[in-house]
Amino acid sequence: MLVDAIRRSEWIWAIFIFISGPLTAVLYFFMVYRATALPSQGFELPGAARRDRIKELETLIHDLDKPHHYLELGDIYFQKGNFAKAEENYRASLQRDPQDIDARAHLGQCLLRLKRAGEALPILQQVCAENPKHDYGYSLMAYAEALTAQGETDTAIAVWKQVLQDHGYARARVQLGELYLATKQPDLAAAQFREAISDDRHAPSYQRKRDRVWIRRGKRLLP
Repeated sequence: MLVDAIRRSEWIWAIFIFISGPLTAVLYFFMVYRATALPSQGFELPGAARRDRIKELETLIHDLDKPHHYLELGDIYFQKGNFAKAEENYRASLQRDPQDIDARAHLGQCLLRLKRAGEALPILQQVCAENPKHDYGYSLMAYAEALTAQGETDTAIAVWKQVLQDHGYARARVQLGELYLATKQPDLAAAQFREAISDDRHAPSYQRKRDRVWIRRGKRLLP
């Protein structure tokens, strides 16, 4: 918990954990680590969220009412797993700048996490038509997930392959493998799972932490 607090720049927590030991570490686990790590694990947006930025952004929004401040606040809530608040801020951003591709893409991802794939799909489809490489392929991955949720399996497989032409994301490989299993192609599925697991062995620690949910799924599904 001390290492995690330092990585998040939670300096006050880090100091108290260092001084007080296990009791403060337990409090940190429930109040910060578990609260922020679980809901969006495996579905991160590019960039890191900072809890201490929320109040600053709320002040800027009150004083300036700029769309990019709503977008940033929405991203922080997304990373914290508060998708309802994230949606609220993305929509506020789009009211002020309807053409912002980042706000549209992140709203689509947010709706997907809220299990509203039918609403997310046309938004993500339009974003990916405009820029297939948006957000380093994250928008394209969300589009593939929305297609899967809507039962459009063949199109989803094609989109996952498109993602993997430029990126080796475990999130993409494992979900493509799952679709291969669903379409009775176990050899192709196993190849994707093995590739994800192999890449993970050589990945930096921050990436392994981000991808562990997918690697566990891949290992569980590998024959």
